[in-house]
Amino acid sequence: MNVGFISLGCSKNLIDTEVAIGIFKNNRYKIVNNPEDADMIVINTCGFIESAKEEAINTILEMAEYKNRKCKYLVVMGCLVQRYYEDLIKALPEVDLFIKIDEYNKLWEKVEDLVKRDIIEKSKTKTIKKISDIKPLPMPTFNEFFERVITTGKNYAYLKIGEGCSNRCTYCAIPYIRGPFVSRKMEEILKEAEMLSNKGIKELIIIAQDTTKYGIDIYGETKLAELLQKLSKIKGIEWIRFLYSYPEGITDELIEVVAKNDKIAKYFDIPIQHISNQILKKMNRKTDKESVIKLIKKIREKIPNVTLRTSLIVGFPGETKDNFEELLKFVKVTKFDKLGTFKYSKEEGTPASKLPEQIHGNTKKARYNKIMEEQAKISLEILKNKIGKVYKVLVENISFDRKYFIGRTMQDVPEEDGLVYIKNDNKYKIEEILNTFVDCEIESVSNYDLVGKIITG
Repeated sequence: MNVGFISLGCSKNLIDTEVAIGIFKNNRYKIVNNPEDADMIVINTCGFIESAKEEAINTILEMAEYKNRKCKYLVVMGCLVQRYYEDLIKALPEVDLFIKIDEYNKLWEKVEDLVKRDIIEKSKTKTIKKISDIKPLPMPTFNEFFERVITTGKNYAYLKIGEGCSNRCTYCAIPYIRGPFVSRKMEEILKEAEMLSNKGIKELIIIAQDTTKYGIDIYGETKLAELLQKLSKIKGIEWIRFLYSYPEGITDELIEVVAKNDKIAKYFDIPIQHISNQILKKMNRKTDKESVIKLIKKIREKIPNVTLRTSLIVGFPGETKDNFEELLKFVKVTKFDKLGTFKYSKEEGTPASKLPEQIHGNTKKARYNKIMEEQAKISLEILKNKIGKVYKVLVENISFDRKYFIGRTMQDVPEEDGLVYIKNDNKYKIEEILNTFVDCEIESVSNYDLVGKIITG
């Protein structure tokens, strides 16, 4: 039987998809990319904010159309299912099986049950039961190690070190979907990293909902710095980066490890969300303006060439004009290398959804535009300062017209940050350059990307 997968949402979700692909592959299913060829389509959904929910529903309905052709089964899993299980059963009869996150350890049993019941029941009726009879299980306490099927190419892979979140920010539904933060055992993570290295992976991207919380629940203290050091000793791994590091969890030890370990990207992804103490308190964030400013200053002093990325939320309930102007000024002064902004999404079940003074959509959009317009200027200025400098670049692709190799520096997260376009002067065979590291001199800037040439030794 052929099975096709669609993974929506974040990189943490993508790992769950890769594990599922591995399970199907180990059970002799053929993985296909074209839904026209699939006997079964599996969609891993996101249910984080309104736009993600809309994308998930639209994708489910789109894939349901293939049941009028070859596809026999439509399976939906992930955050949307965990959050809206009962509602989805009623609303989407096109789906043959919903799998909640807390049922992942029974995933294959549920799929087998679906197919077996289909064979039996088709002889009796055209109506197929939509949900297996297995009762929901408690949220798993840790992620089992699986022989994943890597979907992100030859060079990099995500490595999840924890599940869930215990921060309880008032705007966020993740704790209600994924449960409290649970760390994976260090030996499990190292074993998976060894497996990834053996597959030829050169770069590990460490992820969790809050990577700085890693280890506190099972070791009594944060272990992220120690984990990074151990991962850096794995042969074949050349770049390591970690994402989603909350400001209150960034320790002096972690800064020191990033500063001194050549394999670890000089890159901090710090979701600050806001800078007004009034709004931070309403968000139930565990930090304040003064601490954030002090932390940024410390990181930049200890690591002069560091890249700082953050994410912000505009239009949070009760955000006044003065609160927003305070945030905009902070962006102008701090000059983050990378910055993403979200318009506040009112999520049912979260404390913030019940707050008074909800902000009008047009106001959110205007504030979003102001932040991103300012960041575009800052980004351009930072990129122009790279002209004439030489960077180590991991080459991952070539342009359609073959005029440029396409790669990333150590300071660029795949699918999130900019690219480096390297002129192909035909001095090298394509296979000699692809999936290798080259030294590149930057010659110009194009939007959020860099353009350069290979420097020969």
